Amino acid sequence: MTRQRHPALDLPEPDASARAHSEALQARIRDAIRSAGGWLPFDRYMGMALYEPGLGYYSAGAPRFGEGGDFTTAPLISPLFSRTLAHTVQRALQALELATGQGEVLELGAGSGRMAADILLELERLGQLPARYLILEVSAALRQEQHRTLGEHAPHLLDRVEWLEQLPEHPITGALLANEVLDALPFRCFERGRDDILERGVALDDDDHPQWATRPADEPLAGHVRHIEAETGRRLPPGYRSECLPQLADWLRDTTRCLARGLVLYIDYGYPRREYYLPDRHMGTLLCHYRHRAHEDPFLWPGLQDITAFVDFTAVAEAALAADLDVLGFTSQAQYLLAAGLAHLADEAMAQHDDDMHRLQIAQQVRRLTLPSELGERFKVLPLGRDLAPLPEFIRTDQRHRL
Repeated sequence: MTRQRHPALDLPEPDASARAHSEALQARIRDAIRSAGGWLPFDRYMGMALYEPGLGYYSAGAPRFGEGGDFTTAPLISPLFSRTLAHTVQRALQALELATGQGEVLELGAGSGRMAADILLELERLGQLPARYLILEVSAALRQEQHRTLGEHAPHLLDRVEWLEQLPEHPITGALLANEVLDALPFRCFERGRDDILERGVALDDDDHPQWATRPADEPLAGHVRHIEAETGRRLPPGYRSECLPQLADWLRDTTRCLARGLVLYIDYGYPRREYYLPDRHMGTLLCHYRHRAHEDPFLWPGLQDITAFVDFTAVAEAALAADLDVLGFTSQAQYLLAAGLAHLADEAMAQHDDDMHRLQIAQQVRRLTLPSELGERFKVLPLGRDLAPLPEFIRTDQRHRL
């Protein structure tokens, strides 16, 4: 059975092949719900919808990024984004006293591969190429897409790229990059009751469609919500719904354990905790992306749409400290990019073009990356370090007091 779209969403209908793909995943989800006794926690549903082998949104071969997909990302808006990140990587490698051809960069979930290509090309221009550029990617379809992208844009550097299906066993020195990774981690959903805390999960309605259903929260989730209330200094009102990641500390510790020395850079959309759980944000931050349209129905066409939520950056900072990492700063994407050299790179790019059209395009790209109404304020940057002092771009823009 295919869940019908809500007419108010005004979303384009998938074709017959896409519908069949989604139905195959829905059948597997229905089996999982029944096997679990009629109810699944939302993080398990989300994990299947996004990562179920061969069927999940990130596991199948349909376009996801750019104009032909469901959303775009900063590396696809402009190569200036990744080139600016490359300058931060260069400064980190130099601070670690690594010469060119030494050290490693590990990117978690490289998307289309464009960020990897542009970072490598800029590091080459700066004379600071690492020994290897590692990409952790569990999706075979995305690995193929990334290989094609790198082969198209940086073919002479492909021999430095290595794809991994699990974290490297040997310790690395260098940089670990994660752009729009945290928002795709399967999260748990909760609702504040009058005297208790409920977990929002997934059950089947009378027509076998997934729907929201609640049950009393277990102690890890209830304890996490109580921690949020204690840290923000206010009890959430009855009926308040939102998301959290009680498992974040374990995930961050596991994914950064391989870094012996160096920089960890998280870039994602989100808020500090006191802003995330404001009373006005009482319906949470869950969003779905389909054909460049955003909506809030995670049960519509599973396997064909992205499911995401904003990031609680205070929780990330707490998890980092628990993993023996230093929090080196916190700022908005706009302030970070400008402090790290975006304007200079944009001026250089404009100087290479004589026609006004190309210059206008570059100016528009910079605006999309930095304006508060675009990506500039919605996205945040959280640098972490292990045996690494704060870099200049993080000192000049430091807003750790907001965490």
